[in-house]
Amino acid sequence: MSERPQQRKDPVDAIIGQWATVRPDLDTAAMEVFGRINRLSHAIGERVGQAYAKFGISRGEFDVLATLRRSGEPFTLSPRQLSATLMLTTGGMTGRLDKLERAGLLRRSPDPHDRRGLQVTLTDEGLALVDEAVGAGLAVQTEALSGLGAERAGQLAGLLRDLLAGADRA
Repeated sequence: MSERPQQRKDPVDAIIGQWATVRPDLDTAAMEVFGRINRLSHAIGERVGQAYAKFGISRGEFDVLATLRRSGEPFTLSPRQLSATLMLTTGGMTGRLDKLERAGLLRRSPDPHDRRGLQVTLTDEGLALVDEAVGAGLAVQTEALSGLGAERAGQLAGLLRDLLAGADRA
């Protein structure tokens, strides 16, 4: 049986070591996992945000455009549908929609089925931009996973899916 090479220490190891010194009674296994998930999310989120910034949009604005893009033709949703999908307040959504509309990336129009409602539709310019931006963001994420290899990345995805399912049930 071959042994794995010794893993490099990271900042979470230092935190776990400190807790072991001052509170040796604690089982910090969960902290090891979630500490790394949080740090990884922050680090990759920053890099993805930088990739989107090259297109003149923030991560939050990308999320709006991507939600419209994923909805399929005609790339139209109500502000309420967008807010629910992105878990944003209507006020937060309005600010994003205002900025994206001023940039010509989406347009708001009356909902033909509800006189009180609006529809938000991706423009051709918005469609082209989000298609490029999603590729740039995925490139950052793919690069971050490249050290694992396809099999280990797939295993990690499965483990995280199981962890998320458990957290959603709790």
